[in-house]
Amino acid sequence: MRKKTLFMLGVCALAMAILMTGCGSGDKKTTETPAGSPAAGATDNANKAFPAGKLVIYGYGQPQFLGEFYNNWLERNKEIAPDVKIEIIQTEGEADARQKVVTSYASGAYDDMPDVIQTAPVSMIDMAEGGILMDLTEFLQPLEDKLVDGALNQLKYKGKIYGLPDAVRPQLMFYNKEIFDKYNIDPAEMDTVEGYLEVGRKLKEASGGKVFLTYIDPGANTWRYFGRRGFMPQANAKIWDDAGNVVIDTDPGAKMAFQTIETLVKENLVLKSAIMQPPLYDATRNGEVATYGIGAFWDEFLRKNVSDMSGNWRVMPAPAYKEIGKRGAPVTSMFSLINKPDAKYAELFKKIWYDFHFDAKERQTWTESMESQNAPYANPITKDLLADAFWKQPSPFYGGQSFREMEGAGLANGAENLRITTSDAEADKIISSEIEKFVAGAQTMDEAIASMGKNLKAKIGKATPNQ
Repeated sequence: MRKKTLFMLGVCALAMAILMTGCGSGDKKTTETPAGSPAAGATDNANKAFPAGKLVIYGYGQPQFLGEFYNNWLERNKEIAPDVKIEIIQTEGEADARQKVVTSYASGAYDDMPDVIQTAPVSMIDMAEGGILMDLTEFLQPLEDKLVDGALNQLKYKGKIYGLPDAVRPQLMFYNKEIFDKYNIDPAEMDTVEGYLEVGRKLKEASGGKVFLTYIDPGANTWRYFGRRGFMPQANAKIWDDAGNVVIDTDPGAKMAFQTIETLVKENLVLKSAIMQPPLYDATRNGEVATYGIGAFWDEFLRKNVSDMSGNWRVMPAPAYKEIGKRGAPVTSMFSLINKPDAKYAELFKKIWYDFHFDAKERQTWTESMESQNAPYANPITKDLLADAFWKQPSPFYGGQSFREMEGAGLANGAENLRITTSDAEADKIISSEIEKFVAGAQTMDEAIASMGKNLKAKIGKATPNQ
């Protein structure tokens, strides 16, 4: 009851005061931490190790592979964390992780909360607004010039930074070169969105309808991957205007993006199949899916699930609309620290995060392990590491093309991400529902756009922009 009362009276301020005075215990410089690291600075408790216990992380996707780096780090740094274990709890996704944390925080059940949460910009802002996340500005601002351009852009809210960037990944197009050779189609035609759609028509005609340009999940993720992360930023589209008013149903950029999705579905250029499930990979092996896009994350899923197709695949930047000319908007993934009393492992996670991005030797060792397991990994977000020849090595899976080098090149000329507001978590549910009804054939795209506009205005009204 005491904890809940503290929360209602302003526990955020109290928690921050506790953190400022007490969570630096064990901040001992180690030989594994590069010189000059902010995480290596001495404190009043410099000679103390972090207390025994569990550093708990809420993750989603395939966070267990990051756990390999984290656990190896603990093994190398036993003197500062000799009795600390890392526990990664798999959640269903970004929204599920956020909901679990928000529920525990609101009830004052701090012991049930993780120390760290994997998240994304929409959820980060939602939690930062509620005082749930630690302010990381002082730690990260001195590092900004050492990171790839824009690495911190989506981690800021009201002038403060609330996330530790894990990866900044471009939008890329993966294509099966064998299919394009078979039908004598030049992949370079997909340099534009208009050309991408035309290639889909050519493949459909040449194959007698047996080859689809790409896939679409009839039940989920169309808005997430084709909309918010995909065509919307490239079309300069808006959900809200500068004042926070709903404009998605009247904005010309949004109309352009939705028309692209409509064309893919109405012209039957997409195979309808659940994302990342065996039937989709079986269809890929059978030559029914010519491309995957437009996220760089498809690399790990292709390597893992169609490894027998090694050498067939190539990668190129995401296509751009002719009249706009911007490539896909980069996607930032992140970890945030939970702003709770006795956050005893906050400084420890900062140390681990720092070495993951600045220790070239250990990052390369981990990456080679990921490749051997066909497991996920992304390019570093630090300029010095990216300059190393290791990140330009050719890949047999891509027929000798360097996927790592292409991932770096894919960040060039990227579109700006959609403006993030405190209402976007709720808005995404509304928009996604209407898009899924369209994909399922339950309404037209015009009806979907009208409904999302109507529902956003009725249920949210005006949004608060991220300032």
